[in-house]
Amino acid sequence: MPTDKLVLYMHAGSGNHGCEAIVNSLCHMLKEPPLVLTNSEAEDRRYSLIPSAGEALCELAQEQHFSRHRLTHVLYYIWRKLTKDGESFIRYRYRSVFPCPLSRRGGGKGPALAVSIGGDNYCYEVMVKDLMLANRAFHDRGAGTVLLGCSIEPELLALPGWKEDMNRYDRIIARESITYEALKRVVPEEKLRLIPDPAFTLGAKELPLPEGFAEGNTIGINISPMIQDSEGEAGITMANYKALLEHIIRTTDMQIALIPHVVWARNDDRKPLGELYEALKDTGRVIQLEDASCQELKGYIARCRMFIGARTHASIAAYSSLVPTLVVGYSVKARGIARDLFGTHENYVIPVQQLKKKEELIGAFEWLKDYEDEVRADLRSVMPEYKKKAMEAGKEVEKLWEEFSSQPKT
Repeated sequence: MPTDKLVLYMHAGSGNHGCEAIVNSLCHMLKEPPLVLTNSEAEDRRYSLIPSAGEALCELAQEQHFSRHRLTHVLYYIWRKLTKDGESFIRYRYRSVFPCPLSRRGGGKGPALAVSIGGDNYCYEVMVKDLMLANRAFHDRGAGTVLLGCSIEPELLALPGWKEDMNRYDRIIARESITYEALKRVVPEEKLRLIPDPAFTLGAKELPLPEGFAEGNTIGINISPMIQDSEGEAGITMANYKALLEHIIRTTDMQIALIPHVVWARNDDRKPLGELYEALKDTGRVIQLEDASCQELKGYIARCRMFIGARTHASIAAYSSLVPTLVVGYSVKARGIARDLFGTHENYVIPVQQLKKKEELIGAFEWLKDYEDEVRADLRSVMPEYKKKAMEAGKEVEKLWEEFSSQPKT
């Protein structure tokens, strides 16, 4: 497989439709289809990256999984123990662009530019080691590296090894200002860019609306197992969502659409959404949408009156469609994006860790309903320039790719 090209890595697969949205929107900005190193080629072929009809947005290369090759895992474990070559695990994982995984520097021509597209990957402790090893492994083969659309909790940047890793990137593109300001304390400003998440430019595909979805008078609801894992009091998130939906049914004429945005077996929005549906289906006011591509889900979200959600890219789909939105967040990304859009995250983000009483989402919803027209007007005012700014991510990547592809490999 040719590797003298632009490579996107740390793509977890399109079963997370936020991951899909990042790749989809970035591919539409680039002149040539990139090579995407993916955790699940099967997922990517099921949705929008390699559509059944029309042109593919990218090339795909399946990552290697040690869990499926036990003897190989043992071999590499022994190799790493003997040589202290931690990057060998990364080179095996991405062996389509590292033809000789047991060689640190030799073994063919590597990619010109490698772009880490995981967004908030650095917020998850389990992923940090691999992120740092991959950054170094690509540099060892002479590639430039970019961290694209990232959100990072500021306090993490003070941990051992982080400053060195961040400075190894040739460019870091932060998607919100809290991360950008924190990075300025550890990385030279010339390496940094503040550019909105590329998914703000994602196109919407409108499918026929299911029965019970009243266009312009339906509130979209998203909940994720991830925010449930982050709650400060067991069960408080679901209690808030149930109380909120009962309140909406009792006090408004709005329909409710339950919208999943991640459908991995290990982290499936349909599980908590299904619990909500079962509790309220007899009211006739609640529908549960099926899984769909990121563009199709955006098409549904765009036809909502308001949106309350946990997944970042579900909220991005709503914001970019001018739908007043409340985010039930757990990290810096929700606060940073809201602050950049509205000047504050207060009233626009409710941290799940702070939920103490089951009525708190009701209060936040009532504020959003009271200021619905003003919030929509604010989005209408800011979004054209915000989307234009988001397009700079593609230009930045193209510029760096041209720069690094013209340099001789050492």
